Order: sequence, then C-alpha cells, then structure tokens
Amino acid sequence: MGASSSEADLSTKLDSVSYALGFQNGMFLSREGIDELEMNNYNAGINAGLSSEDGLLTQEQIRSVTSSYLQELTEMRSQENLEAGQAFLEENINKEGVQETESGLQYKVIEEGDGASPSAESTVRVHYEGKLLDGEVFDSSYDRGQPAEFPLNRVIPGWTEGVQLMKEGATYEFYIPAELAYGSRAPQGSPIGPNETLVFKVELLEVKEAGSSN
Repeated sequence: MGASSSEADLSTKLDSVSYALGFQNGMFLSREGIDELEMNNYNAGINAGLSSEDGLLTQEQIRSVTSSYLQELTEMRSQENLEAGQAFLEENINKEGVQETESGLQYKVIEEGDGASPSAESTVRVHYEGKLLDGEVFDSSYDRGQPAEFPLNRVIPGWTEGVQLMKEGATYEFYIPAELAYGSRAPQGSPIGPNETLVFKVELLEVKEAGSSN
C-alpha cells in the first residue's frame, strides 16, 4: 500500500506532523474497512486538497463514490462476518461444557454462584471482557479496574438473556451470535464490525433491585 513505518524519516517537526496525520488517516480508513488504496491517486488527491486546486471530481461526485464504496465494503464484511460467526458457533457447540439456548445463545459455566439471579428489569454489577472471534479484546472492565453497572434491559439481547442464567458469584462465558449482539449496525468507532459474533466472559458480582444505583 505504501511506505512502511520503518521507512519514515522523523528528523524534523514537519516530518513528525506529516507522519502523525498520515497515521491518523490510515487508522480511520482501517476502521472503515479500507485496507487497499491506489497510492498515486491518493497522494494526488491530498496534494490537490492541500493546494485548494480544483479536483478531478466534484464534491457531489466525491460524496457519491466514497459512500458507494464504503457501502459495498460494509456489505461484504457483513456477509463474511456472518458466515465466520455461523461456522464458529457450529463448531463451538460441540466443545465440552458449551450449552445453547433456544435463541441460539451459547454459553459455558466457568464457575457457578450461589447468590441471587437477576431478572430482565434488574440492575447488575459485573466484571466482563469482550472479544472478537480473532481474540482481540474490544472492551474490558478488568482493564479499567472498575466493575460496570447497568440495567439488564438496556444492553444487547445476548446479555439480557445470558446474565439471567447466572447467580451472584458466577462466571460464565457467552458466545453471542450477531442477531443477539449488534447485528448489521456495528457501534460507531468500535472494532466490532457488522454481523460479528462476540465472546464475553462475565462475572456477576451483584444483583440490585430495578432502578437501584446504590
């Protein structure tokens, strides 16, 4: 795609600023699913924008071509993620200790608890870690060093259903298919893509009454 980080020369402040802006733009493009560009045209577009000269495309054409391309990428990633998730779940259900509910939610008991079980209206305090199928951790209360607290009816359906299976003191691992997670509408700015199957380790610390925040 272009020069690697090892080829960058950061001798001056302008060098560093140029690299930093390029890096930020590259990260943004990566989050949008763009991992390949024609670099000559990309650089020509940057130069035209920097010099405020008329580009080869009108603003309307720019919006149209980028929107169309991003939509195509999203649809392609969505289908790929859906198929990968289905394949994972079909294999995962055969692993020791993994169970499945009628909705398609899969889970494994890591440690049972002996306290209260929540209802869908309960507020719960939990520690959790969320992973993509490739093992990337996208969210972790453990990393933040502080448990999370929320009403169970305000989270993704897989959480609402799954945590109700638990008792205080329990730790479960949930394997949540896309339709019980975020579906095709991935959270903005998140590593989670469209139609991703998600894996959550959840430790239920406390069940509170509905509406309680103390």
